[in-house]
Amino acid sequence: MMTACLAFAAMAALITITPGLDTMLVLRTTLTGGRRIGYLAALGVTAGCLTWAVAGAAGLTALLAASRTAFDVLRVAGACYLLYLGGRALWQARRRGTAQEDVPDVDVTARSAFRTGLVTNLLNPKIGVFYMSLLPQFVPDGAPVFVTSLLFALIHAALGLLWFALVALAAGAARRALSRPAARRRLQQITGVAFIAFGLRLATTH
Repeated sequence: MMTACLAFAAMAALITITPGLDTMLVLRTTLTGGRRIGYLAALGVTAGCLTWAVAGAAGLTALLAASRTAFDVLRVAGACYLLYLGGRALWQARRRGTAQEDVPDVDVTARSAFRTGLVTNLLNPKIGVFYMSLLPQFVPDGAPVFVTSLLFALIHAALGLLWFALVALAAGAARRALSRPAARRRLQQITGVAFIAFGLRLATTH
């Protein structure tokens, strides 16, 4: 079991540090709202991943993988949500560019940060399919599948929280340099385009 846990941890670490939507979300949230808000976004991301992991261990994501309609409905909903986040970021940047005074961020509260991290994961069916296909490969022969899968999910969650904490720490240190209105507008534009790109990518996934 120890060997299986170490092998999964190594794989999960590589997947975790690969740049993607979750890392960008924590980075952007920290830069706009501070480290505490970034940590809460990371907790939302982790909660979403754990929810998918439990569903996968219980066999629920197998139903999702078997049903093209269910997969597509969740995929389109997730894509629309990401497009909404991207469009809102671009609109906020435009308001800052046209207003005489700096416009405060609208989505940096603790509740909304956690909710955004959670929803972006729950509406991404690829995460469910990922857990369903990856975790069983590391379960040793004779080991209880459900319990072992949950253990792997907790390992992945712990690695994710550690990585996001480092991301938030670095982003928090850089936040002062990006406090100027022009820099914050540019940040909103970049993250808005990135959210839209992730949304379009999810929308075209089969």
